[in-house]
Amino acid sequence: MHKFIITNCFLILSFISFSQDVFDIGVRQIEIFFNEPNWDDSLDIYYANNGQRLIADSILIDGLKDENVGIKYKGNSSYNINNVKNPINIRLDYLNNGQSIDGYNVLKLSNGFMDPSFVREVLSYEIAREYMPAPKATYANVFVDGVLIGLYTCVQSIDDDFTNQNFYERNGPFFKAENTGISVPGCSGQLGILEYYTDTNCYQRAYEMQSSNDWEKLGNFLDTLNNNFADIETVMDIDRALWMMAFQNLTVCLDGPINSIPHNFYLFKDNNGRFSPLLWDMNMSFGTFKNGLPPPVSNTDLQQLDIYHNSNDLSNKLTSKIFSNDRYKRMYVAHMRTILNEQFLNNNYLTRASQLQQVINGDVSLDPNTFYTYSEFNGNISTSVGVNPIIGLSELMSSRIQYLQSLTDFTASTPIITPLNTNTFTPHTTVNIIAEISNSNYAYLGYRYKFADKFEKLQMFDDGQHGDGLAGDGIFGATIDVDARDIQYYIYAENNDAGIFSPERSEKEFHQLPVVSGLVINEIMASNTISVSDQDGEYDDWVELYNGNSFSLNLNGYYLSDNENDLTKWSFSNVTIPANDYLIIWCDTAGNTQSGLHTTYRLSSDQEEVYLSSPTGIIVDAVHFVNMPEDVSYARVPNGNGVMKYQNHTYDANNQPITANSTMIFQEKLRVYPNPSNTRVYVLGAVDDVNVFDIMGKQVFSANAVKTIDISTWESGVYFVKSSDSVVKIIKE
Repeated sequence: MHKFIITNCFLILSFISFSQDVFDIGVRQIEIFFNEPNWDDSLDIYYANNGQRLIADSILIDGLKDENVGIKYKGNSSYNINNVKNPINIRLDYLNNGQSIDGYNVLKLSNGFMDPSFVREVLSYEIAREYMPAPKATYANVFVDGVLIGLYTCVQSIDDDFTNQNFYERNGPFFKAENTGISVPGCSGQLGILEYYTDTNCYQRAYEMQSSNDWEKLGNFLDTLNNNFADIETVMDIDRALWMMAFQNLTVCLDGPINSIPHNFYLFKDNNGRFSPLLWDMNMSFGTFKNGLPPPVSNTDLQQLDIYHNSNDLSNKLTSKIFSNDRYKRMYVAHMRTILNEQFLNNNYLTRASQLQQVINGDVSLDPNTFYTYSEFNGNISTSVGVNPIIGLSELMSSRIQYLQSLTDFTASTPIITPLNTNTFTPHTTVNIIAEISNSNYAYLGYRYKFADKFEKLQMFDDGQHGDGLAGDGIFGATIDVDARDIQYYIYAENNDAGIFSPERSEKEFHQLPVVSGLVINEIMASNTISVSDQDGEYDDWVELYNGNSFSLNLNGYYLSDNENDLTKWSFSNVTIPANDYLIIWCDTAGNTQSGLHTTYRLSSDQEEVYLSSPTGIIVDAVHFVNMPEDVSYARVPNGNGVMKYQNHTYDANNQPITANSTMIFQEKLRVYPNPSNTRVYVLGAVDDVNVFDIMGKQVFSANAVKTIDISTWESGVYFVKSSDSVVKIIKE
């Protein structure tokens, strides 16, 4: 629904574009219209009766209309029957199946309760997404029946779309850890989130089940957590848990799973049988939530929060169990150190907080139902404000940074890891992954071949037996068997005092090594809307093969498939690829009904694999991809023998490198906001010259290291902001 149509004249542009998203930073306008004049009273009654929804006659989001939308109030402490501005949950597809905005069918609106700065939630999610799955968030002015209710934070729902985007799975067991208020016969005593109960009915008190009848699966997970912790990595993604705990502790987000009564998070079980904890409800982050700390709570208590908070609290099974393991503690501190270095020591968080306040400044001043004064809004970035003082962001973090840097956990000397593999590997062979590692007495390799797989962990040795050179020379190695897919890997190393990852954002980021032969799958586009048309003018999915051999290769008897269990899904006819040349196959179900090479199946942009196999049934090459954006390709860089990267397509031509780092997946996030705008936009994440093009491809702006662009004199319409290899579409109102 609501798709912005770009005319064909945009084809003259040669770089990547991305569609507008409702969660792009800016201030959305949400207008809700009820047929019922007493809508607020009805929503209060529904809230008191387990959240039934009131049907809105219609809703306009930035002028785009949906009808028969389900509305309810949400929240715990942020909801009050006397509030005019209560948190809101909007379900666009409540009655009209498939109704959505930019692919999202649920919007969750927070009212700014307990956050004078009005940036805590958006800022926290932005930082967290750099390291772990976390919702998107932006801002919205909400009107009901033409009356402004106020400014809200608009947050992405954690639902099946979210899990599909982050775990490539929609239907796994899924729970929200929160007091439900349900009384279960025979289940008494403390609520017990993360506690194990033999009677799985007891879990209904502490969890909202978001999936099917999966109480037993939750019970099995909690049984392992509580009673067989040595096997925890078989049932929980320990890395995601450590990232979440490190983030929450560093930023003093106590309204969550690291507190004495863990709550306010989700648990999702992926295809690998592991539960992952997911952040939720960041409106009281950065020292706002003080429950669980011994009263009276001072600013110093927040600034010097123990990095192993609740390690000795046996009622919190997550913290007490994980912090009982020295290796997990070192990994946890390594993650915390990474966040500290990348977001706080350089004051990036403070710069971003100020930028977000600039975006919403005028809207906050006009909010008729704000919980804080305009002066308190401006002051809370730096200082405590309010009758019951809410600590300022920099007031909290400046002292906390100093405190953390004084701890031996942070001053201890870490290992140094230098990956050494620079070569390509041949499919179906045994290979050694090696690295130079100093100041370490233990290291392991985490590796996988598909985004949806878990990383297998294998100890690395400096014993001269694992392709590591001589024993004791500081070169560590691990031996693995590879198939025909590229290797995704990271390395962890530690000594008795500290640990470190390479890359430091592992497992969110990782190194890659190509596994290729002479004939490879060289480039894939699974969401081709305007980029390249076939001979009949159709924009279909396509796969490019490349023959890197010095001789021509006849593909008669070779197969192309998207199913590992059916490698012979589509066969090549008597077609030859010359040496160092390309071959395009259209994946559009046309088969033999169109000229050229057309398969009998399409590709999915959500998650897919492409297999190329020989006449003898051997997989020659295999490529796995996820979440492919529109009109972006997945290509081997360097051409023919590099790792796969998302980039602008090079259809039927050499894949040109776009970054100096050819071993790591990392995309700089160019941010432009507010979007839409009619006066100025702010630019964040620009790593090069900033250039702006209009819809016709004409350059209208160019500057180096610019942070603000005045667009007040530009004509209304669509523009494209480009820096380095990132492009963002903006709209001038």
